[in-house]
Amino acid sequence: MKAAITGVGMSDIGRNTGRAAMLHLAEAADRALARAGLTRADIDGIATYPGKAEGSPGMSPLGTGEVRAALGLQTRWHSAVPDGPAQMAPIMVAAMAVATGQARHVLCFRALTESSSQSAGRRASIPGAGKAQVGGWLSWLVPVGAMSASNWAGWMANRYFHEFGMTREHLGMVAVGQRQFAQANPMAVMQKPLTMDDYLAARMISEPLGLFDCDIPIDGAAVVIVSAADAARDCRLPPLRIEAMGSALRSAETWDQRADLTTMGAHDAGADLWARSSVTPQDVDVLALYDGFSIFVPLWLEALGFCGHGEAKDFIAAGNIGPGGRYPVNTGGGQLSGGRLHGFGLLHEACLQLWGEADGRQVAAARTAVCGMGGGFIAGAMLLQRD
Repeated sequence: MKAAITGVGMSDIGRNTGRAAMLHLAEAADRALARAGLTRADIDGIATYPGKAEGSPGMSPLGTGEVRAALGLQTRWHSAVPDGPAQMAPIMVAAMAVATGQARHVLCFRALTESSSQSAGRRASIPGAGKAQVGGWLSWLVPVGAMSASNWAGWMANRYFHEFGMTREHLGMVAVGQRQFAQANPMAVMQKPLTMDDYLAARMISEPLGLFDCDIPIDGAAVVIVSAADAARDCRLPPLRIEAMGSALRSAETWDQRADLTTMGAHDAGADLWARSSVTPQDVDVLALYDGFSIFVPLWLEALGFCGHGEAKDFIAAGNIGPGGRYPVNTGGGQLSGGRLHGFGLLHEACLQLWGEADGRQVAAARTAVCGMGGGFIAGAMLLQRD
C-alpha cells in the first residue's frame, strides 16, 4: 500500500464539557498537523465517519463541508462513509485516495459531543431516540427490548460464556488492565484505580455486561493524517506505513442473525488482513482493539489470530494483554477508560506507540501495530509498521 500515517492529534477530551464540536476538531487537527510537520495548506483531502448525523445527538455533529470551511482547507477530494468497514472506513478510503493520486495528504476526523448533548429524552446510540417509528432490522430488536448495543453485545457475551466457559472475571481482567494503562495516560477520562472487586460490584447493564464493561461517552475529537508514500517522506516524523488493510464481510448485516454468535465481522476482516501481508501476529508489538464493550476484545484477539477460537479467556488470564504483557492491548486506556472516540482514539494511541511518544506506558521498541475497529457485523482492520 503506497500510503502512510504521518500525523495524529486528539483534542482535550472530557465529559459534559459544553464545548462546541468544532473547537474540539480544530484543536485535534492543529495537533495532528504539528506532529506531521504540515500546515492546513498542505491538506488536499478530507474524510470522516459517518458524516453528519442529525438524528443522534452528539454522535456525529460535523460534516466534511463545514470542517473544510472552518479550517480553511482547499481540498480536491472528500468522503463521508456511513456504510463500510466500520469506523476504519475513512482511513481506508483515504489510503486508497492517496495511493491512486486523488490527494496527497488527507485529514481524517471523528468528532463527538455525546456526553454533553444527551438528555433524558434524546439519547445517542439508541434506536428510535426522538423518532415515532423504527424501520429496518432494528424494528425486529426494539419490540423485544433490545434497545441498544449493550443488549446486542450481551447476547454475544452470554453465548460465548456458554460455549467456552468464560466468566465475568475474565472480562474484568480486560477492564482492570485498561484502567491501569489509563492511569499512565493524562488524556484518559477515567483515572481512578479499578479493582476486580470494584468491577464485580458495579451495577449490571445487560447480563453479563456491567457498568465497567461499557465504554465512556465523551466530548472530543481525533484526527489522523494519511499521506501518499512519497509525500510522507518529507514529514516531521518517520511515516507509519500502512502494510495491509482488511475489510471483508461474509455474514448478514445484523447483530442477531450471524450463524455463530461467538464471532463477529472482525473474523472476516482479520482473515482478510493477514492474507494481504507476510507479517504475522507474532510480529506485532502493540494491539489497538475496539472495546465498545469488553467482550469485543477477546473476540478481536481471536479474529486476528492471537489465540484460537474459544481460547481468549486463557490468553487473557495468562497476562498477555495488560501492562507488561507480550501483546499489550489499548495502552492508552481504550474506550473503557480513555473515552469513546469510536476507534480513532485507539489508532491515535497505536501511532504514538510506534513513534515512541507514549511516555510512561511506552512499549519498548514498538515497530508494528495492528488496529481493529467495529463490533457486531461491521469491522475494519489495519496493520501499521514503522520502518
